[in-house]
Amino acid sequence: MDRIEKLLELLKNDEKDSFLNHALALEYIKMGNDQKALSLFVDLLENEPTYVGSYYHLGKLYEKIGEIEKAIDIYENGMREAKKVGDQHSYNELMGAKEEIE
Repeated sequence: MDRIEKLLELLKNDEKDSFLNHALALEYIKMGNDQKALSLFVDLLENEPTYVGSYYHLGKLYEKIGEIEKAIDIYENGMREAKKVGDQHSYNELMGAKEEIE
């Protein structure tokens, strides 16, 4: 059983589990299935906007497909959420990613 199959199996118990959905999206990125990863990250952040680790990866996906304005918006939203939860490390990463494309 590969990682995606394992994650999908675990998600049967709780399909909204943010950690598992984040991990699954990263596996889809590794496989080159950016659209599936994009969909998972968007859904994840709609359900749990404080899951700040996903903003960086979603922003990078938007950059990869040429959606620069969406990437900037995602980085800014992530920075706001990181600030709310006191996650300075994520805030700095998001700010750095945003500055790189501006």
